[in-house]
Amino acid sequence: MDFIRGTGEGSQTPIERIGSFLGRVLLAVGIPAIAFYVLYLGFIFLRDSDASRSIIALVAIVWGVGGVALLFWIFNGIVERLPDEWTGRLQPFVFVGPALAILTWYLALPTVRTFWISLFDRGGPPDGLSLLQQIGSDAFVGLSNYTAVFTERVMLEAFRNNIMWIIFGSTFSIIFGLIVAVLADRSRFEKLAKSFIFLPMAISFVGASIIWNFIYEFRPAGQPQVGLLNAIVTGLGGTPRAWPQWVEIMPWNNLFLIVIVVWLQAGFAMVLFSAALKGIPGELLEAGRIDGANEFQIFFRIMIPYIRGTIITVLTTVIIFTLKIFDVVWVMTGGQFGTHVIATQFYRQAFTAGNKGFGSAIAIVLLIAVIPVMVYNLKQFQEQEGF
Repeated sequence: MDFIRGTGEGSQTPIERIGSFLGRVLLAVGIPAIAFYVLYLGFIFLRDSDASRSIIALVAIVWGVGGVALLFWIFNGIVERLPDEWTGRLQPFVFVGPALAILTWYLALPTVRTFWISLFDRGGPPDGLSLLQQIGSDAFVGLSNYTAVFTERVMLEAFRNNIMWIIFGSTFSIIFGLIVAVLADRSRFEKLAKSFIFLPMAISFVGASIIWNFIYEFRPAGQPQVGLLNAIVTGLGGTPRAWPQWVEIMPWNNLFLIVIVVWLQAGFAMVLFSAALKGIPGELLEAGRIDGANEFQIFFRIMIPYIRGTIITVLTTVIIFTLKIFDVVWVMTGGQFGTHVIATQFYRQAFTAGNKGFGSAIAIVLLIAVIPVMVYNLKQFQEQEGF
């Protein structure tokens, strides 16, 4: 067959072409399948082995690093021995095959499993029954959990708070990032200023929450204030407050938590905006000044329209962050004082209350909420030839 000889497909008979096509499909499916099976065996050993911890650690290192390298070397060697035409067709699967297998096993299948669990009561699907038997059991509640997600008071409160995170967190991250990018580009200390603004990005959400816990630290009136904010307030003659826990201003106490994400994400926005602003042709800005435009007009009528694609991309990225926000809320308030968001409700229901069905339904709703923003973000990348 031409597949073996490496000649073109034009001289192949229809049967040979069908055979070549089937061989291509089998190889395309087989490479990820074999990679998955080998990785699966390694996970099973690490999970169930009774060996000593040192041996398990050694196997994890060798298997995790050397195993992937060995898989690539074997598959790449096999593909490179095929005719050039087929090497070009199949070699991409060598690179993406293991990644696809891992994503399928640890992302796609768990998502399907989570949706299945969300159709049952707090105990989840009964063990030891077939799918049809599980559907016919008393534990099966259909879409009742999803109805509860959109009707229970605590979930409506979480949705409201997430909307606040999206509106204020995303908006102020964009505004501050853009302002800093414009001003820093005109400063002699551009690199130093950008370094300080970007520095919080090196801190995890948990670490940032701990830092801001100290800033918001509250001591009763009359005692020395350890928290920076209350020290400033009392120094100006005001009354110290437990700011994120200030229930009298609910739900606006969420703003004290949103500040943390703005502090973290402004640096991320600044870097992207700065790169986009540097891409604006200098002749375009100079032409605007010659035509009599002031700096505000140049900013709003030339700069903003020119980097609109970058602004949209950064905005959608920050929206995804705020939709999934968990760490900041959990560390700062644990979801108390009217600060619960969707992710903290999911954790509370699934792991604290043990309500598997309701918790899984919340997780699926959160996933569905993120998908449209993510798709739009990818579409923007494609339009900007990012992929």
